[in-house]
Amino acid sequence: MPLFNDHIHWQGMGTIVVVGLFTLFALTFAVVSYVKWSSNADVAEFISTTESSASDPNHSNESAAQNPPAKGRTNCPLGEKSPPTQLLPLP
Repeated sequence: MPLFNDHIHWQGMGTIVVVGLFTLFALTFAVVSYVKWSSNADVAEFISTTESSASDPNHSNESAAQNPPAKGRTNCPLGEKSPPTQLLPLP
């Protein structure tokens, strides 16, 4: 009994190659279309956000990081404790 069959089904192999290429092209088209759509959605959201903040009469050019910290309780456990005065040696 030979290990390999000498009879090759060219039509079946051709069908598999065509179906594989069609699937590859369909997936590529779907990915490119999704990236293009999501990019357009992100640009539209960015533009609408920029326009709404620019038209805000209370809008200032100062960054939010330059605002003074909030006074009172901040829900931060480190803010409620005093810093350690001595360092303990590692075990």
